[in-house]
Amino acid sequence: MSLDWNGVTAFALGLPDTEISTSYGKPAIKIVSNGRAFLHPSREADSFVLAIDIDTKEMLMETDPDTFWQTPHYEGWPGVLVRYDSDDPERVHAMIERSRDWSAARPRPKPRKAKA
Repeated sequence: MSLDWNGVTAFALGLPDTEISTSYGKPAIKIVSNGRAFLHPSREADSFVLAIDIDTKEMLMETDPDTFWQTPHYEGWPGVLVRYDSDDPERVHAMIERSRDWSAARPRPKPRKAKA
């Protein structure tokens, strides 16, 4: 089973306390209660971005680098790129659930200051 943006979005929206919204002007799946985005499309056409703690990110990239990876843009950031053509879509779904739970447990982000 191959994944695509519509499929991962539908799966994420089936989880509790989620909604489709935007982040940085792009589509994103967010936590309703705190406004945190946890899943959004990537600049890399074959992948999407999943917000996840750095320890889990490192473990995912070590154990399945064909699915979970990063570009220099994401180094040091709590998020990982996930390839749609993963050989293990059940693991991808489990990581989407984990990302939702991790993001839901975080406080609401502080408002950004407007650029002058």
